[in-house]
Amino acid sequence: MLELQNKTLGQWLEYWTERQPDKEYIVYSDRDLRFTWKEFNYRVDCMAKGLMAIGVEHGTHVGIWATNVPDWLTFLYASAKIGAVAVTINTNYKQSELEYLVENADIHTMCITDGVFDGSYIDMVYTMLPELRDSQRGFLRSKRFPEMRNVVYIGQEKYRGMYNTPELLLLGENISDEKLNEAKAKVTMDDVVNMQYTSGTTGFPKGVMLTHRNITNNGYFTGEGMHYTPEDKLCCCVPLFHCFGVVLATMAILTHGATQVMVEKFDPLVVLASVHKERCTALYGVPTMFIAELNHPMFSMFDLTSLRTGIMAGSLCPIELMRAVTEKMHITHITSVYGLTESSPGMTHSVIEDPFEERCTTVGKEYPFTEVKVLNPETGEECAVGEQGEMCCRGYLVMKGYYKNPKATEEVIDKNGFLHSGDLGVKDEKGYYRITGRIKDMIIRGGENIYPRELEEFLYHLPGVKDVQVAGVPSKKYGEEVGAFIILHEGVTMTEDVVKDFCRGKIARHKIPKYIFFVDTFPMTGSGKIQKFKLKDLSLQLLAEQGITPA
Repeated sequence: MLELQNKTLGQWLEYWTERQPDKEYIVYSDRDLRFTWKEFNYRVDCMAKGLMAIGVEHGTHVGIWATNVPDWLTFLYASAKIGAVAVTINTNYKQSELEYLVENADIHTMCITDGVFDGSYIDMVYTMLPELRDSQRGFLRSKRFPEMRNVVYIGQEKYRGMYNTPELLLLGENISDEKLNEAKAKVTMDDVVNMQYTSGTTGFPKGVMLTHRNITNNGYFTGEGMHYTPEDKLCCCVPLFHCFGVVLATMAILTHGATQVMVEKFDPLVVLASVHKERCTALYGVPTMFIAELNHPMFSMFDLTSLRTGIMAGSLCPIELMRAVTEKMHITHITSVYGLTESSPGMTHSVIEDPFEERCTTVGKEYPFTEVKVLNPETGEECAVGEQGEMCCRGYLVMKGYYKNPKATEEVIDKNGFLHSGDLGVKDEKGYYRITGRIKDMIIRGGENIYPRELEEFLYHLPGVKDVQVAGVPSKKYGEEVGAFIILHEGVTMTEDVVKDFCRGKIARHKIPKYIFFVDTFPMTGSGKIQKFKLKDLSLQLLAEQGITPA
C-alpha cells in the first residue's frame, strides 16, 4: 500500500546509513571514486558544519554552480540537513543570467567550480563581485548583492576571497555535534529545500520553491513506479541542477537505498562504459542523449544487458526512439515522466506494469496522491475523454510558489489549487495521458491549428532522419507556416523535395512543411530541452541566407 512519506532529505540519508552503512551509494566509475552510505553521510555532516561555520543557517540560500562533480550532492544534503535552501544554477549560464539569478535568489553562499569549456565561472564571479579580490574570506560586502557573504570553490585550488572545500571542512571542526543536531531538529517537511529557476524559454526565469515533501515524495513514487530496490544501480548522466537529475534520479535513489552511478558531464562513451562496468540496471536521459548513445561508433563494444528500466523525458519522446532503446539497449521497461519544475517535477509516469504500447505512446497515468485534469484553457471546464486541453495537477507535488513573485504564482496556481502547465494534452479512455504540445508551440496557419508533436512523430519515420523538430515560421499571408528542422544520420543526404514527397497524400496538405531546414543541432537549454522559440528566429536567419523572404 503506497503512502506519502514523511522523511526529510537528511533523515532519508541517515535512515539508509543506519541500515546499510557499507553499501555503495555514489559511484564515479570513470575515476573509480566510491562512497558508501556511511562515508557519504559523514562527509555531508562535516560539510554541514563547515557551512554553519561561515554563517549558513535555516532558510539561508546556498547557490550550487557546477556540473555533476562529486561534491555537488554533498552541498545539497549539507544544506538540507541544516534547513538551508540549495539554489541550483544552470551550468550554461553566462554573465547576465548569473547576475540576475544571484540577485533575484538572494544567494548568501555561492559554491562554484572552474566552469565549462566556453566559460570560466571564476572569471564571471570576480566580474560580478569585484570586491571579492580585496575581501578577506567571509567578510565580503557587495553593494549590488547585499545578501552575498561567501564564495566557496569546490576543489583544492585557492582563489582570492574564496574558501575552498578543505578549508570549509576544517572550519567545520569548530562546530559541535550538538549544534549540528540542534539545526537538524528544526527542519520540517514543508521547509523549502531546493530552489530551481525555470529555464526562461519565455520571459525572465523564476525561482521555483520546492519543499522536502515535494521532492522526496516525487522521487519515492518515481522509484516505486520502476520497482527500485537497494540492489538497483542508476546511471545518472542528466544534470543535477535540473529536476530530472536532482529529483527523478537522486530522490528516487535516496528513498530506495539504491546506488547512483554518476557522470560528471554528459558523454555517451562515459555513459556506455559506466553502465557496462557497474552493471547498471537503470539509465535516464533526454531523447538527444539516447540518440547519441545509440549512434556512438563504439556502441556495440559494451554489454548493456544489465539494464532493465529507465526514464526518457525532458522533451517529447519519439516513439521509434523508445522502441530502439528497448530493443538495442535492453531497457525493456523504459518509462517516461511528464511534468514541469513547478510540479516537482513528475505529474504523470508510465510505470513498468504498463503495456509496451502505452509506455511508448503515452506519458502514463497520474502519480499516486495526485489529481490530474485536462482543462479547457478558455472555459476552465474539464475536457471530455479524447478532448484536448491544458494539463493541470493538484496535490503534494505542487510547488510552494515562485520566490518573491506572488503574482506569477497566482497566474499558474488557480483558486482550486490546480497548477496550470501551459502544455496541451488529452486523456484516453484507459486513463493514459498524451502530450500534444505546448499551448504556445501550437502553429496556427490561416486559422488551422497544427500541433508540432504530430508532425515530428510522422517525419521521424522518414528513413535517414535522426531527429526532427517542427516550429512555426512567420508568414504575412497565413500568420505562420510550418517549418521542419531535420538532423540527418551521418552520411545521409536528402533534399527538401524528398521530405515533401514523403508527406504528400499521407498528411493534410496544410500540415506539409513549407520550409525544410537541414541542421546539425537544435538550440538547447542547459538541461537538454529544445528551445522551440529559438527555432523561429533560426528559420528567419536561414531563409535570409538563402535570399528568401517569407510570404
